[in-house]
Amino acid sequence: MTRQRSMKILFVCTGNSCRSQMAEGFARAMLPDGWKAMSAGTIAAGVHPLAIEAMKEEGIDISGQKSKSLKEIPRSEIDRVVTLCGDAHEHCPIFPNAKSVEHWPIEDPVYATASPDPMPVFRRAREDIKKRMSELADRLL
Repeated sequence: MTRQRSMKILFVCTGNSCRSQMAEGFARAMLPDGWKAMSAGTIAAGVHPLAIEAMKEEGIDISGQKSKSLKEIPRSEIDRVVTLCGDAHEHCPIFPNAKSVEHWPIEDPVYATASPDPMPVFRRAREDIKKRMSELADRLL
C-alpha cells in the first residue's frame, strides 16, 4: 500500500464540542506537518471547556479551535472522514474524494456534565480517542 504524503482528515460528531475537537487536537499532534486535521458537527455547539481541560492534561491546547458546522467544510477537499457518534455517522454527507470513512463509536462526555465530577468521563473519551488516533496514524504513516 502506498502511503500518502499529506491529506485532509475530518472528524465529525454531533455538536463539534468534545469528541471531534479532541480528535482534531490529537491528529494535529500526531500527524506530520503538511497534513490538515479538521473537525465539524451536524451542528456547531462551541468547544466545551472540559474538553479543553482534558486535552490540556495531555499537553495539547485546543482552546484556539473553533466549532464548525459540516456546511462550512469544503466536501471535495476531504481525503478521510472519521465519525465519532452514531448520529454523525448516520447523517454525515458524502465526501466525493474521501478514500475512507470510518466510525469510532465513543461515548459523548457532554452528558456527564450534570454529575458531580464529569472529568473522569471526559478523560475516558480522551483516552479512547488518543488510542484510536494513534492506531490511525500508524496505518497512515
